[in-house]
Amino acid sequence: MSQTPNATVSGTFLIGGDIPVHRLGFGAMRITGPGIWGAPSDPDAARATLKKLPDLGVNFIDTADSYGPFVSEDLIREVLHPYNGLLIATKGGLLRHGPDKWVPLGDPDYLRQCVLMSLRRLGVERIDLWQLHRIDPDVPRTAQFEVIAAMRKEGLIRHVGLSEVHPEDIEEAQAYFPVATVQNQYNLGDRKSEAVLDYCTRHGIGFIPWYPLNAGRLAGPGSELDAVAKRHGVTASAIALAWLLKRSPVMLPIPGTCSPEHLAQNVAAAGVELGDTEFETLGRLAV
Repeated sequence: MSQTPNATVSGTFLIGGDIPVHRLGFGAMRITGPGIWGAPSDPDAARATLKKLPDLGVNFIDTADSYGPFVSEDLIREVLHPYNGLLIATKGGLLRHGPDKWVPLGDPDYLRQCVLMSLRRLGVERIDLWQLHRIDPDVPRTAQFEVIAAMRKEGLIRHVGLSEVHPEDIEEAQAYFPVATVQNQYNLGDRKSEAVLDYCTRHGIGFIPWYPLNAGRLAGPGSELDAVAKRHGVTASAIALAWLLKRSPVMLPIPGTCSPEHLAQNVAAAGVELGDTEFETLGRLAV
């Protein structure tokens, strides 16, 4: 493990084949209030966390217009604009009616509004990675894909990502635009998206695992995960992230926090070199 946590040692991935990012990124969901609703309980800590990202080599930040809603994008612009050397990825396509309430809306006019408003809030002329938060089952997916393709052609979006999809969804979307990234739930304790990850690995599509630190019962005192963490001198969360990084070269974990201290602990994962035996042992825990 490196003495000073730095995401640069996590390696580099090219988003869409042309935007280099360090593979250990940051998810900006947690810089909002409870239920991902409203302002954070400690705004100063949220700002300090964002400010610390470049110092720790984190140059890939994932957010969404629905985080807050709007709070996360606004704070990111306040603290980090003009984003020198940073890739700010955002998402659209969900309505928020209250804490922990998320409703897909794939109406083409609404998706265009999502993009235009994110452009304004983030203070950019083009979103380098815009992700469809969910494919709305109540709207023809061709209509959703067509408006995204049109916005990409107009230069409002550079690269497109999808979230919570299957390989068949990716292939269908590819007829309208190149799919640069996929964001599905995946972590050491929950690997239902294994087939999607394998598909992305084969095709060089960035895989962004959301909820990457949900190791749950695997991380208790005396557990194998805890033992590996102690051997490497890091937290169990850092080991869970290190396992993800070793799992695939297209893996782009985005752990979130509203604490600068926790941020540094998470970034320490970039310097952890898991042995093959450790990796295989940890991988069997949730099987």
